[in-house]
Formats: sequence, structure tokens, C-alpha cells
Amino acid sequence: MADPKAAPSSPDWTAEIADRIEAVVGSVRDKTTVPITKVARVVVFGALAAVAALAAVILLVIAAVRLHVYLPFHPAGRQVWVVDAALSAIFLLAGAFLWRKRTPRRSQE
Repeated sequence: MADPKAAPSSPDWTAEIADRIEAVVGSVRDKTTVPITKVARVVVFGALAAVAALAAVILLVIAAVRLHVYLPFHPAGRQVWVVDAALSAIFLLAGAFLWRKRTPRRSQE
């Protein structure tokens, strides 16, 4: 019978197994979770950038129309209602098109 107080002759196999498990879990995480996190960041920041760009384009169009109204030497400077009506029609048609392409919510029954 072996003496329980004697030092073990084999290396500490429990620490070795724990290290291997930790390495495998780290490797799986690096191959799955890290790429998914990067893709999610790209999607979120891309959506935010798209919304900001859309707002900037709309504001630039409004600024261009307003600049046209206040040009002092332009003979038709105060006849901006035609441009307003045209831009309103363009934005209305774009909004109606996007509204038609939306997917309706599914009712929860």
C-alpha cells in the first residue's frame, strides 16, 4: 500500500487538464464569439452612419433651397414654392415607396 504522505511521482494532471480545457475554450471563443462581435459592431455603426448621412443629405437639400430663396440678386429668388413643391413630391414618393416595401408586424395570438 502506498504511503499517502509521500510526494506523488507523476506531475499534477488536474492542473494540466484544466489548462487544456481553458485553451480549448479560449480557442473556440476566438473563432466564434470574436468575429460575431465584430460583425455586430459593423452593423450597428453602419446603421448609425447611414441614418446620420441621410439626415445630413436632407439638411443640405433644405439649406440649398433656403440659400436659393435668400440670394439677393437672383430674379426669381422669392419664387421658391416651385422648388419646395418639387422636393416635397420627391420626398413624399420616396417615403411612400419605402413604406410600401416595409414588412408588416406579425400579430401575437
